[in-house]
Amino acid sequence: MPLPGDNVAIAIRRLEAGMRVAFGGGEFEIEHPVPEGHRFAVRRIPEGGELLSWGLPFGTAVREIHPGAYVCNSRILRALRERRVGFELPVEANFRDHGLEPYELDERGFRPGEQVPLHPEPRVFLGYGRGAGRGAGTRNYVVVLGVTSRTGGYAKALERRMRGAAEGYPNVSGVVAVAHTEGGEGGRPNNLKLLLRTLAGFMVHPNTGAVLAVDEAGAVVTNAMLRRYMAEHGYPLAGVPHRFMTLRGGFLQELEAGERIVRGWLEEANRTARTRRPLSELKVALQCGGSDAFSGVSANPLAARVAKEIIRHGGSANLAETDELIGAEEYVLQNVRDLETARRFLGMVERFKERVSWHGHTAEGNPSGGNLYRGLYNIAIKSIGAARKRDPEVRLDRVVEYAERMREPGFYFMDSPGNDLESVAGQVASGANMIFFTTGNGSITNFPFVPTVKIVTTTTRYELLRDDMDVNAGAYLDGAPLEELGREMFELTLRAASGERTAGERAGHSQVSIWRDWKQTGPENLERLRNSPEPDGNPLPVRRASADTDATFEAVRTNSGYAADHAALIMPTSLCSGQISLMIADRLNELGTGAGKVSRFVALPHTEGCGVSSGPAEEIYARTVLGYLAHPSVRVALLLEHGCEKTHNDYFRNRLEERGLNPDRFGWASIQLDGGIERVVRRVEGWFEAELERLEEPVYEPAGLRELRLGLHAEGPLSDAAARALARLTTSVVGAGGTVVLPEQAAILESAAYLEYVLGDRAAPPTLAYGAAASEPGLHIMEAPTSHWVETATGLGATGVEVMLAHVAGRPLQAHRMIPLLQVSSEPETRLRYAEDLDLELAGDPEAWSGELLGIIIETASRRYTPRLYARGNFGFQFTRGLLGVSM
Repeated sequence: MPLPGDNVAIAIRRLEAGMRVAFGGGEFEIEHPVPEGHRFAVRRIPEGGELLSWGLPFGTAVREIHPGAYVCNSRILRALRERRVGFELPVEANFRDHGLEPYELDERGFRPGEQVPLHPEPRVFLGYGRGAGRGAGTRNYVVVLGVTSRTGGYAKALERRMRGAAEGYPNVSGVVAVAHTEGGEGGRPNNLKLLLRTLAGFMVHPNTGAVLAVDEAGAVVTNAMLRRYMAEHGYPLAGVPHRFMTLRGGFLQELEAGERIVRGWLEEANRTARTRRPLSELKVALQCGGSDAFSGVSANPLAARVAKEIIRHGGSANLAETDELIGAEEYVLQNVRDLETARRFLGMVERFKERVSWHGHTAEGNPSGGNLYRGLYNIAIKSIGAARKRDPEVRLDRVVEYAERMREPGFYFMDSPGNDLESVAGQVASGANMIFFTTGNGSITNFPFVPTVKIVTTTTRYELLRDDMDVNAGAYLDGAPLEELGREMFELTLRAASGERTAGERAGHSQVSIWRDWKQTGPENLERLRNSPEPDGNPLPVRRASADTDATFEAVRTNSGYAADHAALIMPTSLCSGQISLMIADRLNELGTGAGKVSRFVALPHTEGCGVSSGPAEEIYARTVLGYLAHPSVRVALLLEHGCEKTHNDYFRNRLEERGLNPDRFGWASIQLDGGIERVVRRVEGWFEAELERLEEPVYEPAGLRELRLGLHAEGPLSDAAARALARLTTSVVGAGGTVVLPEQAAILESAAYLEYVLGDRAAPPTLAYGAAASEPGLHIMEAPTSHWVETATGLGATGVEVMLAHVAGRPLQAHRMIPLLQVSSEPETRLRYAEDLDLELAGDPEAWSGELLGIIIETASRRYTPRLYARGNFGFQFTRGLLGVSM
């Protein structure tokens, strides 16, 4: 029981019906099974009475609730039914959620709070002194910063190229890439200021020993904008070895140029050694993910206690996740510096609510499937626990914008969404050089250049995930004093700040996601977007469709026809399992697993499935994932969940059944439930080995163009000659009975030469929703809600296309991780500048171009040709959230 006056308690293990519970001098009987982490009544609650945890209301009884009753709302019952818990659930809920009324600040009765006194004997840690304005680093990394998502592929490729380069430099922590999803569209993003502030914070972060910022010509967000922003806002860039680099040439030559720059910094960065630094230079991000009912009981109070000690030594702590504090405003503002700070905090809460409402959502949608499964019934009860990352004795000193720098000591609140990685990125940009990450389910989240201390809520979960966790806060539930656990964690924090690697660093796993752009800036378009009809899936009539070629490609025969490939797919069900899926795929490819049975292993890491609103964004995401699982080029597939996301394995089991696909066709693994990273790697490897063992060798046969599924795109200006070549290619494939899919953003659809030849100059509305499978052959146009190429390509791949071809004018595009993307150009400047990256230069007689295009498509569909930029590692994968998806 969080507080003695509560009328419900939390079950620290599963309770069975009929068990007797002694309480308050009496006894009562458990009426119904209560899962671990869920609540049951310990006192009578009348109809209309409030249910209390931490003395705060989170629900209202819809009928009288007796001691021993399992308390549940309708949402928790839906979540448990989806998870197939193995016991009969109550027929109906016995409480409804407590309404989230705006908190009213008593300004007349307000009294300023007091901060905890400074410690009389300040401690030190061994850190990297950075001089005025930057503080001290807990690590010393050379960072390759992709300024937008368009250069993220380059940053990751350079990181891979530099793997192991820092091993001869004992004072250099490594070379890491920062790649993210933002700034890659054709128009100014709504989160531009936020994005620039975040990138600026990364560049001057005390853990950054040197930084290479990379943009590309023609981008919406550029190095020049970033440099100007930093100068205008006083960022101490002069104190950081840095270069701003614009990609202007071929990918390989730019990698070589980047390598020369980074290697040139290693000796310089190595000259900075650790020295004794005051603890006042430690700045801790307080973050939670995969929260459960015990987060507010054990892990969050423990993190708060250690943060209090850091503040007593003159340091700083940063609390974030705005929507996860809605409903806990009273607790947050129990101890606050001044009235203006309280007003600023409440203003940010209201601003967050408003922004979410523009997209048709409310803050009540925050709790994930894992939160619900492990006892966080609604946002009110989640917020009550999340707020416990502030110790009651600690004063809230300052309220800052996302990624705004922490310039003074004390306790901060930073505006951010509840999405863990998006929130962490802002805290790091604000200057946090250590992360305390509390978790109930066992989140494995880590950041590339800032160490993370993982604090897990229960001993059971700690034992299951021991290799990936640092601190067992569950010892408090087992009887250990919180004060003792706090002393131990404080010492661990000093060791980690001084260089001892944390569990996440040892695992070598990290990700970055910046607060994603929100598409709506007001409520005006909401109803129109909500009521927009989906395309019907019927192909467009083609004017000149004719089977004018007998070309064939070497196809793989399958049970349902022919395919251009026979890959093995590892599909992460959320962002947090993305990098692990990639690690496993790389390992299986290196081992040669499945040789002769599958062509390769592919993983599709992304940033969705957790911390984003439901509704249209979730529908888009689920539909697109199913498109890849059922893709004709995928011979065998496994879904890898993190374990605490909205869209966990059970969620996708249900979606597969709804679509008529047998879930038993697929493999299933869980990072959290299978025991952590190393164990899940072995489980996945074992499943694939067994599954591939029983499969027959693939059969290869010639197949005509009626079996070809082609994605077609054009980026930038398109000559009439190139448009006609693409038009002849389209009609040849469609005329033979094949499939061609274009995204609605393709420049081809702006070409009169293409439209007149293919469609007779008619309007061409979309025939497919984003990521919807093209079940009928012919010509299709897919909805593309944004101009972000990687998001467009991700949706295009889910339609079932097995080869993509793009005509480019300007810098070539990032390749797709699974579907081969051929890039061609007829534009002279592009052919001159990017010849080494193009798969085909269209020159000479334009009448021959369509035949040349078909020839390289045939070679690719036959697996005899690999597109150049895919081979060089410049690829990406990212789901769109549509126009109503928003971070939560």
